[in-house]
Amino acid sequence: MASSTIRHLSTTTTKKISISKAKSRLRTEHDPDKALAIFSSASSNESSPPFVSRYAQDLTVRRLAKSHRFADIESLLESHKSNPQIKQEPFLSSLIRSYGVAGMFDQALKTYQEMDQLGTPRSCISFNSLLSACIQSKLYNKVPVLFNEISEKYRVLPDKVSYGMLVKAYCEDGKPEKAIEVLGGMEKKGVEVTTIVCTPVLNCLYSKGKNEEADRFLDWMVERGCELDAVVYNVKISNAVNQGAERVKELIEEMKNSGLKPDTISYNYLMTSYCMSGMMEEAKKVYEGLTVHGCKANPATYRTLVFNLCKNGEYEKGYKIFRDSVREHRIPDFNTLKYLAKGLVEKKKIKEAKGLIHTMKKKFPPNLLNAWRKLEENLGLQSTEENKEVKEATA
Repeated sequence: MASSTIRHLSTTTTKKISISKAKSRLRTEHDPDKALAIFSSASSNESSPPFVSRYAQDLTVRRLAKSHRFADIESLLESHKSNPQIKQEPFLSSLIRSYGVAGMFDQALKTYQEMDQLGTPRSCISFNSLLSACIQSKLYNKVPVLFNEISEKYRVLPDKVSYGMLVKAYCEDGKPEKAIEVLGGMEKKGVEVTTIVCTPVLNCLYSKGKNEEADRFLDWMVERGCELDAVVYNVKISNAVNQGAERVKELIEEMKNSGLKPDTISYNYLMTSYCMSGMMEEAKKVYEGLTVHGCKANPATYRTLVFNLCKNGEYEKGYKIFRDSVREHRIPDFNTLKYLAKGLVEKKKIKEAKGLIHTMKKKFPPNLLNAWRKLEENLGLQSTEENKEVKEATA
């Protein structure tokens, strides 16, 4: 089916749309075949900015990867190697990055190694894409080896982004001390140490409970002129969640006083802190006030609130929040909604439980619905046709 799908799309005449429009549609399209059709109808449009095209390509690859359509991914990306743009390094690098999105690192490395025969020059652009693909494939311990071997073999001089990838890999691998050594090496080589490069180290130290080391590292960053941006503050806030909502609020105020705008992530942590303290009304106020602060709820917002409402036995309220997430195309994960569906059945809210499952079956393609079908069967909710109550619940 894999290659036949790509062949069918390449030989079928489809109405061309802009990459920007394709990107917008791909955000809410989870059916891999439809995602492929959308991307194929737009991928020949070369008037869009490259980053928009790359984003649309990555979205398509994610949809395919979620359905384990790896042969389709390879067919799609390999087909681009016959495009005249393949001699442009950014274009080829987008293929490497997309292979990383799918966790197909071997193909990403193979593409990098083919650059000579494809006539594509090498620089830090493709090198950094390869390191990124390795990280996205969760091969963290392979990154340091790759960093040294590839840069030496192909005579690529790593830049601050390259070193940032190396730092991130060490942090993801739970080795902040190694990451700090890299930062020291950057200073000696005259490579700029930036806030972006340092933030993963700060996060890693906090997550390991090394708060004093994290605070000292934060001072080290400031001494070197690193500005404390919203991402750094969110790392600090994430560490403060267990200290209570008041501490989180203090940091949000500190953030504002520093001239920074707290974002959805900041308020999600505040909401989480309230939930952990059982203060559900306060948590809901944070959720309801997001738009006042110029923020929009993301999947983590809905996941946190729905899960904790269920934990508190407030399944009907959880269902209302779920409906909000559907309208905003920010649906929580399966396990959270499974918790909600079971709770609705326990509370005899069959109409709502059926409505939830009906909605999910409409949102996703058949090959992604096995878990939902099993849950529907286990809860005794399966039916041969949609009844009036289901339609009311999903209206």
